[in-house]
Amino acid sequence: MALKKRTSAKTSNVLNGASVGIPPRHIDFQFPDTTPKYFYADNATATTFFAMLSGFFPPGERYFMDSVRYFRSHVTDTQQRAAISGFMGQEAIHGREHDRLNELLAERGFDMDTPDRFVKFGLRILKMLPKRTQLAATTFMEHFTALLAEQLLEDETFQSLADPEMIKIWQWHALEELEHKSVAYNVYEIIGNSHGERIAATAASLVVLLPMLGITWAWMLAKDGKLGSVKDNAIGLNVLFGPKGFVSGIMRRLPEFVDRRYHPDNHDTRALEDTWRQRLFAENGSLYRAYRNRPDSDQVKMA
Repeated sequence: MALKKRTSAKTSNVLNGASVGIPPRHIDFQFPDTTPKYFYADNATATTFFAMLSGFFPPGERYFMDSVRYFRSHVTDTQQRAAISGFMGQEAIHGREHDRLNELLAERGFDMDTPDRFVKFGLRILKMLPKRTQLAATTFMEHFTALLAEQLLEDETFQSLADPEMIKIWQWHALEELEHKSVAYNVYEIIGNSHGERIAATAASLVVLLPMLGITWAWMLAKDGKLGSVKDNAIGLNVLFGPKGFVSGIMRRLPEFVDRRYHPDNHDTRALEDTWRQRLFAENGSLYRAYRNRPDSDQVKMA
């Protein structure tokens, strides 16, 4: 399937990620000493859930990159090759910045070794699958991260409860997940999209990763002395998994992936992306000054 044009950015003779709307952005995130340990709703249970996700991200991003890289030689279209470059750049920076965040979270008392160990173990199991199925698993997990990103950018309750400095790294990550949400799937279509294989990859991913997620979350809470803190646990579980919980909306949409006609771009998020590019990176945006390689920066102009 041909790459859908997601922006009106100008293209040059040599295309890159930025020219097809997938620019790798280097951001100088700052986390003041005043940033609270429990940065989401002042709640240990919910905050630990996001700390766990941050611990999962760096190894997960590398798995995604490896599975796409293996089939990159099959892609001949110049725009799709540029999109892959943008995808690789964004994912590499995501991994790097979450490594930095994870160091900070460890300093604040979170057990960040456990999610790193568990996700690496789970990904080793998934790497036993055939290379095609590994890419199919990547497309499923990219579907999950795109839903997570959309929820994060649309959920005003989430935004109001999160620490205003800590939320910036999640908003940046979410925007870029939506910008490149179709790249891995487009590569999978080039090598031959199999509906049965997508179902098998989904099942394998869920069987391996869901128990790991629950065990890791519980272990991290126990290490922090918060597992069994009834009021905190109840509030955290409700804001995440209650009827209007942050995760509840994501779980309802996960089955979209196994529809025969599924494609990430069937659900158009371009307006949401445009809104958040303005909020984050326009001249008055919350990350404008922290965006080190923005096109109008002095460093880029001098390069």
